[in-house]
Amino acid sequence: MLKVGLTGGIGSGKSAVSSRLAALGAVVIDADRIAREVVAPGSEGLAEIVAAFSDRVLDADGALDRAALGAVVFADEGARRRLEAITHPRVRARTAALVAAAPPGAVVVNDVPLLVEVGLAPTYHLVLVVQAAVATRLKRLARDRGMDRAEAERRIAAQADDARRQAAADVLLGNDGTLADLHAAVDTLWHERLRPYERNVRERRAVRPEHVALTEPDPTWPQQYARLAARIRHAAGADLRVDHIGSTAVPGLAAKDVIDIQLTVPSLADADGPLADRLAEAGFPRLPGDWWDNPRPPGSRHWEKRLHGSADPGRPVHLHLRVADSPGWRYALLMRDHLRADPGQRAAYLQLKRELAASAPDSATYGTLKDPWFDEEHLRAEEWAAQTGWRP
Repeated sequence: MLKVGLTGGIGSGKSAVSSRLAALGAVVIDADRIAREVVAPGSEGLAEIVAAFSDRVLDADGALDRAALGAVVFADEGARRRLEAITHPRVRARTAALVAAAPPGAVVVNDVPLLVEVGLAPTYHLVLVVQAAVATRLKRLARDRGMDRAEAERRIAAQADDARRQAAADVLLGNDGTLADLHAAVDTLWHERLRPYERNVRERRAVRPEHVALTEPDPTWPQQYARLAARIRHAAGADLRVDHIGSTAVPGLAAKDVIDIQLTVPSLADADGPLADRLAEAGFPRLPGDWWDNPRPPGSRHWEKRLHGSADPGRPVHLHLRVADSPGWRYALLMRDHLRADPGQRAAYLQLKRELAASAPDSATYGTLKDPWFDEEHLRAEEWAAQTGWRP
């Protein structure tokens, strides 16, 4: 299945997006609803809360008085942690049960208001953030919830700001327009990205651009890499090194819009074991066939590696699994760092890329035609490394 994390600030319109996705066929799991269920009257969760904080947190009907409970835990860090120890495991267990019950091939959308605040983003294949201007949100909270301005501003300030949510967002849905505009954007996302993404994950198929198309430097490439790297680390389940490599890792360099990432493994046997399955389940399936890097200088044996891609049609990735301290592993880091440090070689490489992109018909030819330049660049980079004391 495809697991999507949905979040957005209060008043952003997250619920409207959730409802539209459900209408399109998504399995929506509402974290707020689950949080209420696990402390409903008669539940073990409520009984444990009363045992911890007394019946002063109950209303006249014996249900949880959220305002009273909030007054107890708001300014008491220890009390808040006791409450979280009661509720969070139950919410996680109920969520896991609902995910497990979803049918094969489902797009499971977990609607989590505090997804960013509690650091859940790496656990999803994709994070969808709904965003609207503060002025828009204030109007909605007054109109739809009867909330006065001071209370609305306090609620907004208590949550993550827009910059933090944007950093976590694989998809950012603006919602300052009409409901029809929002529905149209959600429908496009569903048909063009989420459904194909789910199918690719299920079939373990990676997205691979066939033709070379250079794009101008994108200042969000490092941020995109950071999201992908967090997802890869979560999937790897081990303390493995992850690095941003290739042209998108060099500021100011035009590149194919493909994020190159290097995952350091102890051996290729480790790369071929359960790690390959975990990466595939996380949306990074292995590409079929044998893969290697051309040696520098030429003449020695190929530098063997494993290559994975991304199942997300909206974000192509090349994930290179190389053995720690191997020649190919070192070379990828050295080339990146030398091009970052040497503006002259960076400009020369950019000129070469533009010339080849205009003439090379496909990605394989484009890569081969760059080899002579990289043979020379390798010598320059090694000299630079010796002069500067560079270490990978």
